[in-house]
Amino acid sequence: MLSLETPRLLLREMIPQDAAAMFDVWGDPKAMRWYPRALTRDEVDVWIEKQMERYPSGTGLLAMMLRETGEVIGDCGPVWHDPDGPPEVEIGYHVRRDCWNRGYATEAARAVRDYAFAALGCGHVISLIRPENLPSRRVAEKNGLTLHRMVFWRDYDHCVYRVEREGAQ
Repeated sequence: MLSLETPRLLLREMIPQDAAAMFDVWGDPKAMRWYPRALTRDEVDVWIEKQMERYPSGTGLLAMMLRETGEVIGDCGPVWHDPDGPPEVEIGYHVRRDCWNRGYATEAARAVRDYAFAALGCGHVISLIRPENLPSRRVAEKNGLTLHRMVFWRDYDHCVYRVEREGAQ
């Protein structure tokens, strides 16, 4: 079972029982404003199933839990995407709105970056971020990712932030 730990967080595989907590994130129009729309409760169930199907490959969004309380406050994980060419591992993250500006996304994304390099053997990782999403861009930059290129992906412009694994060719 895939799980990662940070000083304040535990990232673990999602289970169907996480749906209510994840709906607080994916169902919130403000938290999902950089996406086409927020998800319905039924769509959250399907989204969790999709993540569960990814886990055998060592990828998928993981439930982001506060270590102190066990509360699920969002997700973060490595996911394969092909925005404009061969598939690349993207670090994705979503945090419940009342937990914004506490560094949780940065902390979780750093752990996922390190996992992708060490366990998945990735030579680089990316984050796909809408240009207007300045908070998410800052998370990427704090973890050493820099703007690499722009792509038109899934009907929107996206910044592709990227970082190479140290020593990768």
